[in-house]
Amino acid sequence: MKPKLKHLNRRILFGITGKSASECISKIKELDALGERRAALFLEMLTPVHRRRVYSALKKSGLKEFPLVHIRNDMKKEELKYLEENYGAKHFTIHESSFAYLGKWQGYHHKLYLELNYDNHVPESVAVELIGGFCIDLSHFKSSEERWTRDFEYVMRHKNKKGRFECNHLNGYSETAKKDIHTVRSLAEFDYLKSLPKFIFGEEIALEVFNPVSEQVLFKKHVVKMLS
Repeated sequence: MKPKLKHLNRRILFGITGKSASECISKIKELDALGERRAALFLEMLTPVHRRRVYSALKKSGLKEFPLVHIRNDMKKEELKYLEENYGAKHFTIHESSFAYLGKWQGYHHKLYLELNYDNHVPESVAVELIGGFCIDLSHFKSSEERWTRDFEYVMRHKNKKGRFECNHLNGYSETAKKDIHTVRSLAEFDYLKSLPKFIFGEEIALEVFNPVSEQVLFKKHVVKMLS
C-alpha cells in the first residue's frame, strides 16, 4: 500500500551533492537562482580543501539552513559546530564505519543518524542506541528488504521505538539490479517508494542524487504528488 505522507513539500530537501567542490558549487548557484533557502548538504565525498571551497561559496549565497548534513569521518567536532551554529544543522548522517570516530564528536552523538548499507553485514561496533537514530536511505532499505539482509533485520528490530527514524536519503532504485541509483534517468525509478512502510519516513527527506537541481525540482514534484 502506498504510504500517505503529509507536508512533503517542506520535508523533501534538494541535495547539494558532488564528487568535487565544483559540482557542489554548481548546485549552490542553481539553488540561489531559484531563491531557495533550505537544502541538504552532502559532504561525504569532499576532502577538507574541497569543503572549505564549498563553505566559501555558501557564505556568498542566500542559503541559510541545512537541516541535514551528511558528514565524513575526517570531520572534527568544530566543523559540526560551525554547521550547527551557522546553518541550523540538526541531523548529521553517518555510515557504519563512523562508530570508530564517536570519541571526537562528544556532545553531538544525539545528532548523529546512521545510514546502513545493504551488504548483509552490520559490524559489531554499530549500536544505534548510542546516537540519535537512523537515517534510512530509502533505496538501501528497499534493496535490503528484497535481499532480506542483516541490515534490514537490524532496522526492523527497532521499528516500534519512537524517535529513532528522523531523516532519510532519497534516490532512485533499480528493480532489476536491486540497488540504489544516484543519477536518476526516469521518474519510474522512484516507484519503489510506494511499497515502503510509513514508519521509516522521517522529518527531513534529502534528495541524494547527482542530477542538477533543475532535475531535482521535477523529482520532488513527482514524489510529493505520488506520496501525498
